[in-house]
Amino acid sequence: MNLLIDKYNRRIEYIRISVTDRCDLKCLYCTPKDSDSHSRRRAILRFEEITRIVRCFADMGVSRVRITGGEPLVRKDMVSLINQLSHINGINDLAMTTNATLLSKYAIDLKNAGLKRVNISLDTLKPETFKTVCGGGELKDVLEGIKEAVNAGLTPVNLNTVVMRGLNDNELIDIVHFAIENSANIRFIECMPVRRIVNLSKERFISIKEVKSLVESHFELEPAKSSGGGPASYFTIKPTIRNSQSAIKIGFISPITQHFCESCNRVRLTAEGILRLCLGYKDGIDLRDYIRSGISDESLKEIIIKIIQNKPQGHQFSNDKCIPIEQSMSMIGG
Repeated sequence: MNLLIDKYNRRIEYIRISVTDRCDLKCLYCTPKDSDSHSRRRAILRFEEITRIVRCFADMGVSRVRITGGEPLVRKDMVSLINQLSHINGINDLAMTTNATLLSKYAIDLKNAGLKRVNISLDTLKPETFKTVCGGGELKDVLEGIKEAVNAGLTPVNLNTVVMRGLNDNELIDIVHFAIENSANIRFIECMPVRRIVNLSKERFISIKEVKSLVESHFELEPAKSSGGGPASYFTIKPTIRNSQSAIKIGFISPITQHFCESCNRVRLTAEGILRLCLGYKDGIDLRDYIRSGISDESLKEIIIKIIQNKPQGHQFSNDKCIPIEQSMSMIGG
């Protein structure tokens, strides 16, 4: 039974959990280059605290969990956390969002521990553009991570591409072909106005309508159903001689031009234990302090049920006003 229904009659079935605000990359749209502030170790939720919170959410009807960061795999013993979460009754979809730089090392162990699937950031197929967008790192490590994720069965692998004019918009068709060749879904995402990089989203912004039009100039798309209930509008590619056996999906995510707030079924838990009800609002509730004060599970559930009623109807940023997200995505959990 789902006890988490907000005042707009939306059922909360999905929680995204940031396990760290640290990352081995500094992507333009996520972690500004001049950002070097990180949470203190004692401020970060311990694994047993994360597990306890997820168990409470599962008892109230949440069935989907996504582990995020920062980069989740830079935190030690992530396989152990995945193993703990995978044994919680009611959680039937356990996934992770990663930049894949370390994924080739952990893919098989994560799968064996109970991770179902991964979303992987892939904004470019050019090594030099990768360094520009990601602030360093090696593209080859990401490509190897994608390969190992597919081989390990962490499927469907979803590749996420944040589209930025003048940086990677000339690669979108190549990225679709890469997805086809690697049996991965591909999702194109509008760049959002994150704190301290508002000018990036204004100058580089491309609407999903424009992106979809570009893709349709090369592929004939057919509407497809989404099994995850997420924000993407999915399509399949009508078979042609070049991609006669393509079964991948192409998704388009438009948080700015055509937001999906009315069907939002998610909340976010930051690495420090702040429950965030909406990406576009800085307000939240500190679950870490409640847990460390000795609160019972039943009392914690009552607090969560009550706070869910404060979930806003929609976010507060749009392309024309470009009100920035208060924190960087690496702090909130991408």
